[in-house]
Amino acid sequence: MGSRQARLGTGAIRRDPRRSGAGDRRAGGGAVRGRARPRAGVRVHGDTPGGPSGVFSEIYELVRQIPPGRVMTYGQIAALLGHRVSPRAVGWAMHGCPADVPWHRVVNARGGCSTDRLTDMPPGLQRALLEREGVRFGSTGRIDLARYRWTPAPPSPHREEPQQEEAPP
Repeated sequence: MGSRQARLGTGAIRRDPRRSGAGDRRAGGGAVRGRARPRAGVRVHGDTPGGPSGVFSEIYELVRQIPPGRVMTYGQIAALLGHRVSPRAVGWAMHGCPADVPWHRVVNARGGCSTDRLTDMPPGLQRALLEREGVRFGSTGRIDLARYRWTPAPPSPHREEPQQEEAPP
């Protein structure tokens, strides 16, 4: 194994011997393996690499329908998708959603903002975005779900009438 590439293997971070650093580094620090760490001021809810899966696409389509000033819960979305995904997976989808998805309109089952626990999200951002849309929080920091929860209309039953052929004259 004389070659440098063979010693490193195919998945290793290749270091440029001309650089003085400890390897391939990007803004925000840390060696990178295909993706840079989030930097301050960069939207962390950007597109996911490789595009969303089929169920993530369904989640995003549903969340895009939530009107301003209304919310849905992670569990509510999971239930509407027939429990093919868990509420936690809905949260994961929201964390990596495309920019046109109003992620802030999805809250936890108690009407609270779960994003305040995230280290890569400014505290209070979700609440501020919801308040800008007219959503009011109680003294406990929660939304009154009876007032602000949005439930999509069930799909209309589509019964196609069989086309009758006209009798020849």
